[in-house]
Amino acid sequence: MLNRRTMLATALAATATMVTRALADGGMSRIPAYAFSFPALSGDDIRLAAFTGKPLLIVNTASLCGYTPQYAGLQELWGEFRQRGLTVIGVPSNDFGGQEPGGASEISETAQHQYGVTFPIAAKAVVVGAKAHPFYKWAAEARPKEVPKWNFHKYLIGRDGYIAEVFPSAVEPSDTRIKTAIARSLADS
Repeated sequence: MLNRRTMLATALAATATMVTRALADGGMSRIPAYAFSFPALSGDDIRLAAFTGKPLLIVNTASLCGYTPQYAGLQELWGEFRQRGLTVIGVPSNDFGGQEPGGASEISETAQHQYGVTFPIAAKAVVVGAKAHPFYKWAAEARPKEVPKWNFHKYLIGRDGYIAEVFPSAVEPSDTRIKTAIARSLADS
């Protein structure tokens, strides 16, 4: 039986191989999402390679936004689909309207204490523009017309590590379109 370190090392080696091949083939968009990581709100790292072969829902969040109650819906999605392989990752950002001005403790207070979030939350990151986190630069290159325009923009990453669907802020996590896309991603082999 493989231990956790062996499995992680194997996943990281596979991801490194994919990154090398993708760069040789001519571009960042050829790299799968699993090549990226986010510093976690807790101080560790959220390495997407740990979720290789599983769908991800990556959402830029904010504590003082009209869409902030979507945290509850994201938690419900996490509860509904987690056992089947979905991971939801919140990425706090202050890019839109200065609606995430606080630090880790304020973000934690909102996400985890007010809304009961248990899915991984990244440290605050830039999600648009030249200083965007590498994942968001990758996503913008892959889907230039579907970049975040506000908080709670959702990228669904399929099992293959590429963007399967994009949902703008106004699409609630409980929306049938999101649930159907997640179910489809979970069914893909």
